[in-house]
Amino acid sequence: MTDDSDLIRVIDDSGAAADEPSLVWKVAIIDDDPAVHEGTRFALYDYNLNGQGIEILSAYSAEEGRELMRAHRDIAVVLLDVVMETDDAGLMLVDHIRSELKNETVRIILRTGQPGQAPERRVIIEYDINDYKAKTELTADKLFTSLTASLRGYQQLQRMVETRRGLEMIIEGAATLYDLKSMQKLAEGVLMQIASLLNVECGGILVLREGAPRERFSILAGSGCYRHFAGLAGADKLDDILRQAVQSAFERCAHEFQPKLSVLYLRTATAREVVVVLETSRTLTPTDRSLVEVFCSRLSVAFDNVILYEELHEANIRLEERVRDRTHALTTANDRLSAQWTRLRRANEFKNEVLGTVAHDLKNPLGVILGRAEMLNELAAMEPIPLPRIQDQLGHIRASARQLTEMVNELISDAMMDTIDIAIRNEPIDLAAMLAEIVMSNRALAEKKQQNIHFVSPPHQIWNCDPDRLREAVDNLVSNAIKYTPIGGRMELSMSVDDRGIAIRVKDEGPGLSQEDMSRLFGRFQRLSARPTGGESSTGLGLSIVKRIIELHGGSVDAQSAGPGEGATFVIRLPPISA
Repeated sequence: MTDDSDLIRVIDDSGAAADEPSLVWKVAIIDDDPAVHEGTRFALYDYNLNGQGIEILSAYSAEEGRELMRAHRDIAVVLLDVVMETDDAGLMLVDHIRSELKNETVRIILRTGQPGQAPERRVIIEYDINDYKAKTELTADKLFTSLTASLRGYQQLQRMVETRRGLEMIIEGAATLYDLKSMQKLAEGVLMQIASLLNVECGGILVLREGAPRERFSILAGSGCYRHFAGLAGADKLDDILRQAVQSAFERCAHEFQPKLSVLYLRTATAREVVVVLETSRTLTPTDRSLVEVFCSRLSVAFDNVILYEELHEANIRLEERVRDRTHALTTANDRLSAQWTRLRRANEFKNEVLGTVAHDLKNPLGVILGRAEMLNELAAMEPIPLPRIQDQLGHIRASARQLTEMVNELISDAMMDTIDIAIRNEPIDLAAMLAEIVMSNRALAEKKQQNIHFVSPPHQIWNCDPDRLREAVDNLVSNAIKYTPIGGRMELSMSVDDRGIAIRVKDEGPGLSQEDMSRLFGRFQRLSARPTGGESSTGLGLSIVKRIIELHGGSVDAQSAGPGEGATFVIRLPPISA
């Protein structure tokens, strides 16, 4: 009969340890002897290293060991039996852990109850194990010593792995950050990179201080619970804890690591200062701090690069604006030169046309005047003086002089119309009264050719215009009608008013207009197919002058004709009547 009071009950504390995985070391026992599991748990039940206990995981075969190692990649130490399903099952598991699982950090202590079957030297050389013990010599004290040495080795390897991972992230992150061209993007990238480097969820802000006054700074980026601070300016926008942390960093010009708040300080080569405040979910380890310091030591170059890029970009923009303004000025000057060249070319063409007209049209009346003057000289020498013949010659001279005067007036009027900056003097006039006056002034000329001018217009139509210019245009059309209407013919000057505006029509019974005439009707120095019916001359400028005057008043002029022999109607259209 067994007395239960002599038995020691081994309590499995793996469940309790699992509640706090971050505060324990994981130790795996892989052995086919249950007594080994119980004895090891008893010997290590109160084990503690650097404030961390242990969590013991059990596997009772090499196959279970494989599953256990795959499921728990963070096991620190394995206490492994050599002989289980087979004589070398433990050794094959070591090879599986190192070769297939690629786990090089876990510390493996090989334990065997039959040392002769697996010679110690060969095992140490051929297999990547960290200790080799016979179960008979592994007392509680020696187990404690071996486990402690293995855990410390594991801890150092973990730090090396974390440092290597961190350095790789720093190199990769630095390359990414150096490619950023915006200060805000760089600041956001720094916060994101630090959080990734530490492998923690954290909130933080990045503050830049530059120029004067030194008390003013900008919050370039924020993450986590501090995201809403991004883009603000001035310390007064922060809460008391953050403001004190930032100001203290600027005063100390150094890093400060507190249990939950880490403050990083860096100064760039261009005398700008950057402070990063991080609130992490755990206290940073010495490895974390070292990595952060290495990372921050390279950031000053990135900030200076971005600042210089932004300054270069702004200078580029200003240069482009100056080039654009200068180009615009040169283009404007070139346009002015082109316009001047066009005006000079037109003036030269006009000069040639005027000279041609003078040589052709003005030559005839001048010849008549000279010839009649010679005849007068001869008549004056006769005895007695033949007064009737002298008076006849004077009449011819007077008619030729009048014709010459009309042609010169047309040339002058056309030259004035060709002026670029000609001004129209608007004033209210009674159009009906002005048209009636034009009819009256031309009636005597029409009567000489036994012609009749008929006038139709509503009374008192007030309109704003330049009375001299508009009178000249209408008078030109009436004079042309008299000039081309046959002797004894009839003409009509009429005006109508509707919602579309004013229409002034001059209708004659002349030779009409051909298709060729219609295509060049309002050109300068254009000779039409018809000829004046009373021997009158023409410079070909009258209709071009009419067109220019009417366009300056905002109107238009066109001609209508059923064809040769059907007469013609010229229509001036003006905008609606305004007082």
